Amino acid sequence: MRTVRDLAHVRAGDKGNTSNLVVVADSEAAYEELLAGLTADRVHERFAHLGAKEVTRYEHPPTGALNFVVRGVLAGGVTTSLRVDGHGKSLSSLLAGTKLPEESR
Repeated sequence: MRTVRDLAHVRAGDKGNTSNLVVVADSEAAYEELLAGLTADRVHERFAHLGAKEVTRYEHPPTGALNFVVRGVLAGGVTTSLRVDGHGKSLSSLLAGTKLPEESR
């Protein structure tokens, strides 16, 4: 089974209690596979245990990128969270390890 890491790289940013995760595909074929397999529901499922409330996916075909806005996932945000990674930079690794369904190929 392929993971996001096999097809793309991921960067993370934050604002308050919201994480912004950008997945940039390595190729056009990889982008098409990510479009089919990396849905907002799949990302929400991946982050639900961290308190994610809502996930919105934005597509940007010219750059081969998907932008996921994950609300409620940072335990209140940098200034209020007791988590070791208050900015949520490690969330990019969590997303990169997400398994993609076979039918997305």
